Parts: sequence; C-alpha cells; structure tokens
Amino acid sequence: MRTDMTITPGPVELARTAAAELLSQARAAVQARGRFDLVLAGGSTPRALYALLADEPSLRADMPWSRTHFFWGDERHVPPGHPESNYRMAHEVMLARVPIPEANVHRIHGEQPDAMEAADAYEAMLREFYQLKDGQMPRFDLVLLGMGADGHTASLFPGTQALGEQKRLVAANWVEKLNTWRLTLTAPVLNNAVSVAFLIAGADKAESLRAVLQGEWQPEVLPAQLIRPTTGRLLWLLDEAAASLVQRNGS
Repeated sequence: MRTDMTITPGPVELARTAAAELLSQARAAVQARGRFDLVLAGGSTPRALYALLADEPSLRADMPWSRTHFFWGDERHVPPGHPESNYRMAHEVMLARVPIPEANVHRIHGEQPDAMEAADAYEAMLREFYQLKDGQMPRFDLVLLGMGADGHTASLFPGTQALGEQKRLVAANWVEKLNTWRLTLTAPVLNNAVSVAFLIAGADKAESLRAVLQGEWQPEVLPAQLIRPTTGRLLWLLDEAAASLVQRNGS
C-alpha cells in the first residue's frame, strides 16, 4: 500500500487539490481502459469538490463525464429526494448539471423499506456490472471517503456489525446511536480500489484523525483505520485545522 498525505491551508484549497487529483486519475483510467469508476461520498467536504467540478469551466471541460461511472460508498435509508440522501446531494450539486448518461449513475436505492433488501440489490448490481465470480470484489478506480469526528467512514460506525464483514460487498448496518439503518460498502470492497482518498476538513476532526493515523490499532472504535488498500494507494487530503494534531515528519 502506498500512502500519501497532502495538507492544504483550508477547505477551499482542499477542494481544489481533490479536484486536480480526481481529474488526474480519471484521465489515467480512461486512457488505460476507456472508463473511470468513481465512488462518491456524502458530507460537506465532498460537496465542495462536486460543486467545483460542475461550476469551474476548466475543470468541467476536462472531466470525462461520459466515460465516468458513479457509485456510492454509502447511503441513508431514505428516498432519493430526502434532504439527508447522499444521492440527492451529489445529484443537485453536480450530476444534474453536467453531461452524464443516465446509465452511468448507479445509486443505492435507500427508499426500499427493507434495508437488507436494499443492500442485496446494490450488491447484485455490482456483481452484474463487474461480472464478478464468487469471492471476487469490484475494483473501483477511485473511492472518495470522509471521516466523522467519531472516526467513522462511509457508514462503518464504531461498534457496528458491518465492521467485521468480510464476504459481503454491501451491508445494511444498524447504527444504534442514530437509531437508523445505513447502507454501506464493506471494508474489503473499499480496500480493493486502485486508489482511496480521504477528504477531511475542520478542527472537530483533529483528535480522531490523530488517533486514526498515529494512535493504537482499534478499528472497532475508529473504523477509518480499516481502510488500508490491499494493492492500491491511500491518499489523505487534509486541511490545516484537521491536521493540527498530527505529528509530521521532522516535528
């Protein structure tokens, strides 16, 4: 696993850095095999990235929209029009405003009443799309992830059952503290990506980020520690506030 860290002054610069990284990987994937498979994250930091890609003329023009397939790392157990829907956020900020074929958007159907069935349906879609055999995992080009102040990522929350899942691609994960189901890609799937990029901004993430990066190994408490690409690259894109407690080389 190759690990890189970039620290930017603030969230605006973080979004621009993330956009440059995303475009670089998109071009490389399209050149190599004609397609770029991108996993989207929810949250305010990815939202700024999506808005930039849609609004900045040069970025919008450079992005290979028609050759990009969009997936989601997790979703709330809500309809696509719900204010908390990760799909709705990405759709309003970016997808509805750029030239993307409808067939390239692969959302999680969080509106299904049974969360387990919703997870099964997304897993079945991934298996069909990637033509997977038993035991195989999809290999996304780039997975975007955020991290909560509690150390969760995607919808892998501390102490939840999905943390130990090794066989499923998608899990319906009951989150007791939120009193709700979440739908999430599992850690083995996330770790099979070509590249995984954490986008983390804000002082409220500083303590948990320090613990994830430099504390003891306790993924049941800090699920972000589970993300360790097996044959890929792990990129930490941080702003100064989030990285304020991280010990850096030479310090």
